[in-house]
Amino acid sequence: MSATGPGAADLTADGWTHAYSGKVRDLYIESGVPDLASARRVLMVASDRVSAFDHVLEPGIPGKGELLTTLSLWWFDQLTGVPNHLIADHELHGDTVTDLIPDAVAGRAMLARTLDMFPVECVVRGYLVGSGWLEYQQSQSVCGIALPAGLGNGDRLPEPIYTPAWKAPMGEHDENISFERTVELVGEDVAASLRDLSLETFARASAIAEARGVILADTKFEFGRNRDNGVITLADEVLTSDSSRYWDAELYAAGGPDRLASFDKQIVRNWLSAHWDMTGTPPELPSDIVQQTAARYRELIERLTGR
Repeated sequence: MSATGPGAADLTADGWTHAYSGKVRDLYIESGVPDLASARRVLMVASDRVSAFDHVLEPGIPGKGELLTTLSLWWFDQLTGVPNHLIADHELHGDTVTDLIPDAVAGRAMLARTLDMFPVECVVRGYLVGSGWLEYQQSQSVCGIALPAGLGNGDRLPEPIYTPAWKAPMGEHDENISFERTVELVGEDVAASLRDLSLETFARASAIAEARGVILADTKFEFGRNRDNGVITLADEVLTSDSSRYWDAELYAAGGPDRLASFDKQIVRNWLSAHWDMTGTPPELPSDIVQQTAARYRELIERLTGR
């Protein structure tokens, strides 16, 4: 790994060393710590990069990193009683408060404890849509879970379903797996805890969103084990536009052509599908698509948080 990843900030002067870059986020460890595995805490920075169809696109979405970080922090606050990976981002030395998040990434970074992550993406679906709808048309099931006949695209499921995925190594695609396979990966007790925590958290989040006129159609959670006390802990981003599908409840109820319009980068996906044959380098996003996408991210935060 190079000193910095694609678009990653150089925070060496602030005491942080770049450790890893994903498609849209960068991780830093404290200078002097040999590697990510040895770190006790990590700085998670959300960039403005946007990805679709396994490609990082140009240009990024202005303010996206700050918007998604704001939404994650807001949701962590709402989910009282669910242990999460956040730790204080400031320290008190005498009468002086020291901010641990560098100014260069302020607003789009979270300070988190490192966990022993489980290799499972905990996906919960409350509605039949996306890949679930495609599978249902073929088999009347989603990820092997049988569903009633006669459901349509976007229909609410009788009850939310848990459809985990295996977190593949970097560069490979995640793979939908059965609950039985999660038992093989993490053990029966942990597999049951991940399922139950995911369904309970989804139910709580759905109720919070619905009270604000927003439908949470599906989401994915990631969990790890606290290295100090062994507690299963909610990690990573949570319930953001990049990890969840949200709809406008009023539009959904009206049943028009926009009823499944989501508060995320679907605008980008739609534009790419119409203007790119999925070979070679993706074309640069036009400014109006960038601005429309940024507006959708902002609108969701305004709807949920009232800010």
